[in-house]
Amino acid sequence: MNQSNIAWVTDSTATLSPEFIEKHNIHVVPLFVIFGETAYKENVDISSTDFYKKLASAKELPKTSQPSPGEMLELFNEIKNKYKHVIAIHATGALTGAYSGAVSATKEVGVDAFVLDSQIGSFPLGKMVERAVALEKQGKTFEEIVAEIKTLPAKGRLFLTPGSLEQLHKGGRVTGTQAVFATLLNMKVVMKFHEGRAMLSDKVRSHKRAIAKMADYLEAEKNHVKEVTVLHADNLKEATQWKNELQTQYPQIVFSITEFSPVPGTHTGRGTIGLAWLGE
Repeated sequence: MNQSNIAWVTDSTATLSPEFIEKHNIHVVPLFVIFGETAYKENVDISSTDFYKKLASAKELPKTSQPSPGEMLELFNEIKNKYKHVIAIHATGALTGAYSGAVSATKEVGVDAFVLDSQIGSFPLGKMVERAVALEKQGKTFEEIVAEIKTLPAKGRLFLTPGSLEQLHKGGRVTGTQAVFATLLNMKVVMKFHEGRAMLSDKVRSHKRAIAKMADYLEAEKNHVKEVTVLHADNLKEATQWKNELQTQYPQIVFSITEFSPVPGTHTGRGTIGLAWLGE
């Protein structure tokens, strides 16, 4: 046992590079996307590219699920034998079961753990993991790292205009009234994360205005942001164009492009586009 080390755990909605995961030995708990009777581990059994191809021809919308309690217990039992501490940072507990599963499993196993509800997912979740690992590399103690990362969920931002209001509604992410109202009026919506939940932020008359509204949110926080990603679900062409425009407008910010992984993509639908960051 290497008692000086901290075990790092997150889930597959975090957009971490394979190189970062391998270098820092991040334990990534895979969530599942289910087509019919077949369950696929996100980013393990099915890539984002293959998922969106499958989604385009699917007769029924896929479902999503978290790992079983047994799988979580197995992971944390393995960790307990190798590490003194565990820090697990998971996608919002309001929309996935990974956070609550980690809380239950760490208590049952009896490992010294801190489990953080990021209150978000995707790019901001990945950045929280990166910042936490960086604190360890700076020589911070377990207790010091925990104290600092508790402030991170309040700094996460994710805005999107969904490709499919129907999928958001069926997944329980918007109410039927909101979905029907927006569809009937041929309106576009902007969703945002607030206290862990995806909420309707704005209703606008066109896709162009939805893009402009999301850019307004970035403009308001530009002085507190170093990295921003353009999120998309099988919408690379538009994402690339928007990223290039934003990079010209905000040369002091590093922009990237991130494709929604299968689990969030199940709920937002193909064609989704958005912005996300973790404030300083």
